[in-house]
Amino acid sequence: MRFFGHYISRSIFVLGFIEISVLVVSIYAAQFLRWADLDQFWPWIADNAPKAITFTAIFWLTMVALGVYHRDVAHDRWMSFVRLLVSFAVGFVLLSMVIYVVPDLNIWRSFVAIAVPLSLALIVLIRLVFLSITGIGTFKRKILVLGTGTLAGRIVELEQQDRSSDFVCVGFVRVNDSEPKVDPSKIFANLNSLVDFAKSAGVEEIVVALEERRGGFPMEQLLACKSSNIRITEYTTFWERETGQVDLDTLRPSWIVFSDGFVGGPVQAVIKRLFDVTASLLLLVFSLPILALTALAVRFTSRGPVLYRQERVGRDGNKFMLLKFRSMEVDAEADGTPRWAGQRDPRVTSVGRFIRKSRIDEIPQIFNVLRGDMSFIGPRPERPFFVDTLAQQVPYYRERHQVKPGISGWAQLNYPYGASVDDAKMKLRYDLYYIKNYSVFLDLIVMMQTVRVVLWPDGAR
Repeated sequence: MRFFGHYISRSIFVLGFIEISVLVVSIYAAQFLRWADLDQFWPWIADNAPKAITFTAIFWLTMVALGVYHRDVAHDRWMSFVRLLVSFAVGFVLLSMVIYVVPDLNIWRSFVAIAVPLSLALIVLIRLVFLSITGIGTFKRKILVLGTGTLAGRIVELEQQDRSSDFVCVGFVRVNDSEPKVDPSKIFANLNSLVDFAKSAGVEEIVVALEERRGGFPMEQLLACKSSNIRITEYTTFWERETGQVDLDTLRPSWIVFSDGFVGGPVQAVIKRLFDVTASLLLLVFSLPILALTALAVRFTSRGPVLYRQERVGRDGNKFMLLKFRSMEVDAEADGTPRWAGQRDPRVTSVGRFIRKSRIDEIPQIFNVLRGDMSFIGPRPERPFFVDTLAQQVPYYRERHQVKPGISGWAQLNYPYGASVDDAKMKLRYDLYYIKNYSVFLDLIVMMQTVRVVLWPDGAR
């Protein structure tokens, strides 16, 4: 399903809707058990709506922020259970703060004592059922792949490697004499009617995965399938939707020119800027104690300045000075050669190791955002030396500079710290997805789920 340009798994959307309903029912059930009034049932429902909305919003948004709806987490029993427990613990703290600040809500402790364990138990049960159902191929979307070559083989690998995939390949249609890269037993050739075959197999979508389309392309049969409400999807769009990234290995310049996306304009720029300033000011206010303590810790545990300034590449290739808390020794690059941070890098100080793991060292970039050099959400800014190096080895690398770099981003949510050409190439896949499908909705998703990256800092160095 697509919302404001961003793809969301249909199964995850349904799961989220069900769990929102559980939260609403749980708080109403708690109040009903405490103060049942059947004579005034509907007025009672309306009067308690603010409590239900507050309770549901706090716990559900906390679940979103901590990655409970991330596809890999939602399809893993143990990870789901752990993050649900953490989410409800954090949600309980936030709800307690709201009750204290806004006492007029009248959310009594007895309500919370019933609603929290009830909703947690029901959601855990729903997750177990969800895992059982989505693991069965019968409930997955059936696709038919047009092609048997390299692209078709990549779809097979995705289906086999991604346990959270929402699709299952029922077969592959051969349209040319190229060497097949898929299971021969699933290859179909010389079909009299593609639409009849698709209907008989229960196919919901046909993915066109052809390296060469000249000669033998079944245009009329595809049109017949489309007229029969069978979705026809081109490979690059399918890959982008299923993985949240762009496949650089098959990307062509025409895709960037003709695809929907990569659209800007003054209205979007104003909205983006308002979002950046608002989010940065809020983060600045709430992080002031952390900023003060970190500055003292850096100042008194190692020699050198508290803040570290480093040249980075911004939008349209313009350079600016990035601000960070200093996490390395002052002579970290005494030889003058730029290099990425490595695992257990000896240049990192004792305080620096902690603030890098927790992403606290990134907070001073708020001032870069307020100054206009960066956005709150966007691709991470890289050093000019690495940009020049990567642009020669990674195709379309400079396309990431079509937008302002950000403190957090879609690539940071989906891929750990990058310290090699291969890592940079992988992160570029996610950066191009973000640039192509940008919306305030996607920015909100990234901003909320940045909390997950802070609590579970996979790959930080």
